[in-house]
Parts: sequence; structure tokens; C-alpha cells
Amino acid sequence: MSMECFVFFGVLTFLLTTNRADALDCLLEESCVLPCSFKPGAEVIVHWIQLADSPAHSYYYDQDQLSHQKPRFSGRTSLFKNQISGGNASLLLSGVKVEDEGTYKCYTSTDDHTKEIFINLNVYAPIRKVDLHQDGNTISCSSEGVYPKPEISWSTDPPSNQNLLEKIKVQQIGQLYKINSSLTSVPDVDYNCIVSTGRNKMAATLFKQTSLSGSSKETTMHCASSKSPPTSLTWRFNHSQIIVSDGSVMEEWMQQVKSEPMSGELTLKDLSTDHDGIYTCELRNAEGTYVTNTFLRIEHSQGSARSGGQITGIVFGVVFLAVLAAVLMVLFIKRRKKTKKAKKESNGNGKTPEEEISLKGT
Repeated sequence: MSMECFVFFGVLTFLLTTNRADALDCLLEESCVLPCSFKPGAEVIVHWIQLADSPAHSYYYDQDQLSHQKPRFSGRTSLFKNQISGGNASLLLSGVKVEDEGTYKCYTSTDDHTKEIFINLNVYAPIRKVDLHQDGNTISCSSEGVYPKPEISWSTDPPSNQNLLEKIKVQQIGQLYKINSSLTSVPDVDYNCIVSTGRNKMAATLFKQTSLSGSSKETTMHCASSKSPPTSLTWRFNHSQIIVSDGSVMEEWMQQVKSEPMSGELTLKDLSTDHDGIYTCELRNAEGTYVTNTFLRIEHSQGSARSGGQITGIVFGVVFLAVLAAVLMVLFIKRRKKTKKAKKESNGNGKTPEEEISLKGT
């Protein structure tokens, strides 16, 4: 092999080994450690530089040297001082920002050794929740406070022959993203919405609506079952009015809510037809969001209806008999008066037969 080839392969090997960057994901607004190690020795020098040429932190003469540090790193970087002598030059970066993304070089030097390592820092704000709700025949799925730019996808179970013509809107609010998508629903299917970035993803499921005939005395409804325990649970009436949120009952529903365990069931009591409508359970856990809609129609029990009918019949009968007795009494009195008047007129002297007999006796 010629000297030129030897030099070429030597330089190529050096570039590949020194410029290879390890990927590191850091959570937005949290602290993150950029690892760097070296062979211990005397006269330690450490330089952290964000490429291209933005000094983040320097250390030599056994102390931090921050005169050339970029202002945006001020107060947010530190080394593990008690571990430097052992070969640890890792950088602690606090309050991670989106502009902290990029490739960092850790340069270390001692009296007999020099080393460079490269780290590709990726900033992310994870998808923490996905909201999914239905308004009429429109279903909407959304998430916010996400970085990097998210994507959204839909599916149905069972698969629908209808093309899912969804509308997607992505907004950047400050450094974070908000995404929303809506589509027109079809009956008898479950809808699945998945929001994803390059770092994580989260799903939400809207189950097809069910119907329930409930008792006015007491009725229990259930959320969709889930393997993981819920971290959040909300019940709504007709999509907008909150009944219960994470164990707290709204004041206007105090008289109706009998029990609401975090297992995902809601028991209501003393109901009327005013409580007919759609009851929505929104359950969240580590797996995602699950939305269940139940159309409840209140039915009064037959025993109650029969008792009510009997009482009404009795009251009506008593009133009818009382009115009939009063009418008969009035008719009897009027008839008696007419009879007496007729007898007086038949005697010609205005006296009744009884009065005539009494006079003759005298």
C-alpha cells in the first residue's frame, strides 16, 4: 500500500471515529445530562461547544471559565466537579429549550491525552394526552403542547368502506405545536385516533354509542374497560355539562350522583325524564384515552305507574260520588218543594191536606 493510501485511510478513520455523534433525547424545560468521559490525568481542560462554534461551558485551571459562554447558556450549565478527577466531564443542562437542539462537542485534554466526542441533542415535548369527542356527526381529535411537529392518523374498527376524509390543522404556539383533526362519523364503528411525533405517540378511542333503559330510582352506567388504572376520569351530560371530574361531583348533580368509583362506573338516583340524554365517560390512563357514549332513557317502573293509577282512580271516584250526592240532594229538595206547592194549590185555600185535617179536628 502506498503512503498516500495509508494517509487517506488514516484520515478517514479519524473523521469517522471523532465525528460520530450519539443521539440524546432531552425533555423540554427539564434538566438533561450530556455524557462525556475521558482518561484521568493532570491539568484537565474541558470545553463543551454547540456546533457551530457556540461555547456552552469551559473548565480549566481547576475552575469554571465562563467568560466566553453564550448568554443563552448562562446559569443553565454545570459540571460534576467532584467527579472530574475521575474522568467524568458530563454536562448538566437545565431548563432545556428548543434552541438547545443540535450537535455538541465535548473536548477534553490532560497532560498526556486529548479526546473529542460528539452528541446530537434532540429536544422533545411528549404527547401527554389526546382529546377525542363527538358533536353531532362530527368527531374531533386533538393534542397540544407537543414538540416536534406531530402527525395524526385515523382508523375504524371494524374497518369502514367509507373513505376517512379528515381535516387536519397544525398550529405552532410559541415553540410548541397544537394539532386538530375532524371527520364525519358513520354509525356502528369504533374510531381510533393516533397522534405521534418522532419521540412518542398516544392513541384515543371513541366507542360506538350504546343505549340503556334506566330506572328512575337508580341506574348505573359503565365506561369502557381498560387494563391500566385510570389517571383521570370525567363524566359529561349531553357532551358539554360536567357531572363528575376526577371524583369531584358538580353541585347541580349532587342530588343525582349516588356513587362514582374510579373504576369507571356512574350510579345515578332520583331521575326524571329531564335526565334523558347522552352520558359520556372520558377515561385516561398510561395507554391513552377512551371515550364511551351511552344514550339513557328513563323509564318509571310498572309498580309505580300502577300505584299512581290506582291512587288517581280512587281520588276521581271519591270526587265523582261526592258531586253526584250533592246533585241528588239538590234535586230531592227541589222536588219536595214542588210537591208541597202542588198540594196547596189543589185544595184552593192554599192549605195542604194535612193542615185541613188539623183544622177539622178543632
